Amino acid sequence: MLKCDMAIDPKTGSPDLTRLPHVVIVGGGFGGLEVARGLAHKAVRVTIVDRHNFHTFLPLLYQVATAMLEPAEVAYPIRTVFGKAENVRFRHGLVSHVDHERHAVVLSDGEEIVYDHLVVATGATAAFFGIPGASQHAIPLYSLADARRLRNRLLSALEHADAVADTAPIGLNFVIVGGGPTGVETSGALSELIKTVIKRDGLKLDRTRVRVILVDQAPRLLTPFPESASAYTLRELERMGVEVEFGRSVVEVEEHAIRFADGERLRVAAVVWAAGVTAHGTLASDVQESTGPGGRVRVSPFLQIAERTDAWAVGDSAAIPSGENAFYPQLAPVAMQSGRHVAAQILRQINGKPLVPFRYKNKGIMATIGRHAAVATLPKGPTIKGTAGWLAWLGLHLWYLVGFRNKLRVMINWTWRYFDWPSGPRLIVADAETAD
Repeated sequence: MLKCDMAIDPKTGSPDLTRLPHVVIVGGGFGGLEVARGLAHKAVRVTIVDRHNFHTFLPLLYQVATAMLEPAEVAYPIRTVFGKAENVRFRHGLVSHVDHERHAVVLSDGEEIVYDHLVVATGATAAFFGIPGASQHAIPLYSLADARRLRNRLLSALEHADAVADTAPIGLNFVIVGGGPTGVETSGALSELIKTVIKRDGLKLDRTRVRVILVDQAPRLLTPFPESASAYTLRELERMGVEVEFGRSVVEVEEHAIRFADGERLRVAAVVWAAGVTAHGTLASDVQESTGPGGRVRVSPFLQIAERTDAWAVGDSAAIPSGENAFYPQLAPVAMQSGRHVAAQILRQINGKPLVPFRYKNKGIMATIGRHAAVATLPKGPTIKGTAGWLAWLGLHLWYLVGFRNKLRVMINWTWRYFDWPSGPRLIVADAETAD
């Protein structure tokens, strides 16, 4: 029940929310959901606006792309998340722009939603750095549609290679651009997928002619991690058959090829783009005249949008100051903590209390490499590697996965794959290439 005294609508028997302050949250990702959770059952009216009617658990998208999980196992309906919160509603739509003077968000269909408080939580998208062909031909991993599209591409390439294996054996090159957690996790999972389809599905492929190549401009993998974690990750990937190449700069991506700064042109079956994110092209880069780094919204220490008292930004959308000319990284923990903070500040402002600046509590970072292999770095402790790190990674991701049904299904799938590697969801879905 709502934690406030209010009139009851005689027609519906439900609380009358029309006179409550209206908070509009644009985006149903980690940050947006945490804002709504902090305001659920409170004396405010909340509307979440998103072009998708589901929340996507982004850290597991690479497992959808490599046929380890089904799309439905990493997505959960936003309406279901807040089904018991009478003051939270969902609006399926795309916000085209914000009219600050009229306190309204304008949707692509022309509808306007008036707000008392606005929260921008639109996340980020892939950064292609102006490299010709990258946005057209490389596949990022920042949406469920991306993951389905990449899975189609990978499985179709393997099926085609199997179909012509008897007459014209071909080589397959899969290139992953970016040596951060997404690049490392995708390359490891892709290597495991290739071994599985050869062993379990009977594809007639010469494993030595199928290459998984991870390239990065940096001199080591996982640069936010200690060097010992980077060295361990490199050894594990190479043990799995992944070729890791440092100091390589991509200058062009073609439909079936990639070009490097050293002049090499390599034929490819797919290019996976994990080279970074940006807020350019999202609503975040359009809500103020001068944006912060990477198109992010400039915010105050309280997370209010600069020069606004009724608008806020969280997560990957926000350039959250962590010091002089420094900003917090675009990570899920930052998004979740900033979302909870904004919910608390909105309530404090409504109740006439002073605002409190945001303080991020670093709980560590982690990345998985493959079965039995992961690295986890704690803020004040050792770096955990191997099986212990892998189990920690599994537990943390199960804990934060939205929905009991999804937690149970993912746990069953992971347990099954720990002891055996079944046929799994290695399905080529025809409409994935055109999914929005």
